[in-house]
Amino acid sequence: MSNAVRLPLLMSVEEFQDWDPPAGLEGRRWHLVDGEPVCMAPASEDHSMIQGQAFFLIQLHLRNTRPLCRVGITPGVIPRVGSKTNQLVPDIGITCAPATGSKTMKKPVLLVEIISPSNRKMTERNILAYTTIPSVREILSLDSLSVAGKLYRRDAAGDWEDDPETLDPPAWVRLTSIGFKAPLADFYATSSLAQG
Repeated sequence: MSNAVRLPLLMSVEEFQDWDPPAGLEGRRWHLVDGEPVCMAPASEDHSMIQGQAFFLIQLHLRNTRPLCRVGITPGVIPRVGSKTNQLVPDIGITCAPATGSKTMKKPVLLVEIISPSNRKMTERNILAYTTIPSVREILSLDSLSVAGKLYRRDAAGDWEDDPETLDPPAWVRLTSIGFKAPLADFYATSSLAQG
């Protein structure tokens, strides 16, 4: 007798939003990818610390400069391409749209992903999907194994720049979509990668 968990074959975003994960997997982070529920492995300590610090830095900035904008941890977002069968979950999302009580974040302007070895391929695929969301202006990708990142951004014409900006110390992270800037190292201040 197999102990394998059986998942639904294919589902829509609407079905996914009402779906209850199997017993024992309820608290996990789930994406819907091309109609299939995909479970993410639990985050490492450094991944969690970088995520928490990024949330803190951005939340503090928004409170002081853009109080109508909101930041959320692991919000559901719907890419424009494959919108009926894909609901992805970035580490952090920022929107300046009014609250709706929806099961997904409406009109995100900035998405943040922390790259871990266990999720690298999926996260890189998700970043590509995020570029199809019309409201997204920037995508910040932070590494969980070193103080490094990439910033994907639209140009003045609204097209995605050919290559992301590479972030290495002593680089500053400049997020024009929300008027934010801080040293890259600040995102790692509570992780084991903190410098000095």
